[in-house]
Amino acid sequence: MKFADFISTKSIKAELQAMTKEQAIEELVQSLLDSGEIDSEQRDDIIAAIMKREELGSTGIGRGVAVPHTKHPSVQKLVGTVGVSEEGVDFDSLDGERVQLFFLLISPPERPGDHLRALENISRQLRDETFCRFLKQSKSADDISQLLQEADDNQFATG
Repeated sequence: MKFADFISTKSIKAELQAMTKEQAIEELVQSLLDSGEIDSEQRDDIIAAIMKREELGSTGIGRGVAVPHTKHPSVQKLVGTVGVSEEGVDFDSLDGERVQLFFLLISPPERPGDHLRALENISRQLRDETFCRFLKQSKSADDISQLLQEADDNQFATG
């Protein structure tokens, strides 16, 4: 699975304004709503579902990265977005570091395989230090989109 299969490039946020975990999730979900990827009537329910998932354990996986995600019946296909926070957000990460890179995923409950493949793709790409460094330095949605395309073309991932 590639980023192009699930990342909504119209919803990428190069300059997240959020200062808290909940604000970051709200901002990313809103960007998916603004780009027409999710139904406005489902916004609050999706945010609540992601926050409930966070209660099980932070999706801040370390090294400045978080992958908040949930399964939700309102989506027909896996959809996701990317956000970059220059300042970083306290996300209760496993390593205690502030999070700068966010990959938010929402998938239909009946498609757990897609959800897992997307998480695998994200974690594989994020093991590449160069990819992470370039993402953190991105100043526009176009820059981020270009990096995701390069990652899809195997210009980064090692392994």
